[in-house]
Amino acid sequence: METPAHVPPERVVDWDFYRPPGGEENLNLAWEKLHEGPDIVWTPHNGGHWIVTRAEDIEFVQRNHDPFSMTEVVLPATSKPMRLLPLEADPPEHAEYRKIISGHFMPKPVKELEVDIRELAVDLIEGFKARGECEFVADFALKLPIQLFMKIVDLPLSDLDRLLEWTEQTVRPKDEHATAWAFRMTSEYLDDVIRQRRVRPGDDLVGAIVHAKVFGRDISDAEMRGVLFNVLFGGLDTVTSTMGFAANFLAHNPAHRKQLSKQPELIPKAVEEFLRVFAPSSTGRLVMRDYEYKGVQFRKGDRVYVRPLLHGMDERRYTDPLAVKFDRTSNIHAAFGNGPHRCPGANLARSELRIFLEEWFRRIPEFEPQPDHAPRFHAGMVNCVITVPLKWRAPVAA
Repeated sequence: METPAHVPPERVVDWDFYRPPGGEENLNLAWEKLHEGPDIVWTPHNGGHWIVTRAEDIEFVQRNHDPFSMTEVVLPATSKPMRLLPLEADPPEHAEYRKIISGHFMPKPVKELEVDIRELAVDLIEGFKARGECEFVADFALKLPIQLFMKIVDLPLSDLDRLLEWTEQTVRPKDEHATAWAFRMTSEYLDDVIRQRRVRPGDDLVGAIVHAKVFGRDISDAEMRGVLFNVLFGGLDTVTSTMGFAANFLAHNPAHRKQLSKQPELIPKAVEEFLRVFAPSSTGRLVMRDYEYKGVQFRKGDRVYVRPLLHGMDERRYTDPLAVKFDRTSNIHAAFGNGPHRCPGANLARSELRIFLEEWFRRIPEFEPQPDHAPRFHAGMVNCVITVPLKWRAPVAA
């Protein structure tokens, strides 16, 4: 894409967030290179868009839907059959859709889920502990959040594999045709779920969505699908990615591993530190009017890319930001967003990550990477570690 006339040449960078330079070796650290240039840059990749690279500006864009609208969050722009709600709605409309789901993720209902989270975590770990090895993503990180999600929405575990496949092709598509196929298959699946819940509502999250009221009326079919899609994709990806990054880091950093093993009381702070350092998700914004900010001339229709990972790397906000420190005094980060669109599932995500670390270190305090099996990464709107092969000393049978 040609550089627009309102973009100064000194702000142009050759940056593709699907293929960040150096990302093959260290996907997250690759992004630090953007802090070497202007705070706000423009790239011709993925349809052409701005990137805000500093914590202050990331927070400003996330908190100000005027002019930085959330109505189109995916880059590059793609055709999809519905709006993802409440994600792709700006205030005040956003609040009407958010209230449908937010009550299910408040501290009290999340606290009630902790027994289920812990039982799932223990069952999964005990299932492979005796082998002395695992592929962490496939054996644990994919299974824990997703099995819990299926329980929350009261969907059968027999549907899990196909939902995973459709989600993967939506979040990390092989090509545009794969995305369209995944949306179509998911839509057909949800239509069947909707028909069932209209007859038997249930008291789960899906039932609440199907029978919701917005703006003083029954929710429409299109709005219903949009909320269901958003819940589905949010529940099946981000926590898995963070767990993968955390396990990979701990496997390669024995001092941090020993610290958590000896001081489990640091685990809640470790969760926040992993979220700050690895923050896997990102979103796009659509500029709704011409707007000047810090000398940058944004034009109506411009796209802006927000990568919370850059927030956590900002040395203006954090002392020694690239170092993982479980005893940091501040746990404020942007992994769940800032402002009205802050992730409603943040409480649940924190609980899953905390319980994962608690139960893992009770059972496998010492582990390391499998030799000759390097972790594999995938960059995109949601960064992830595709594989994390681990090994440990298997317990001796009695």
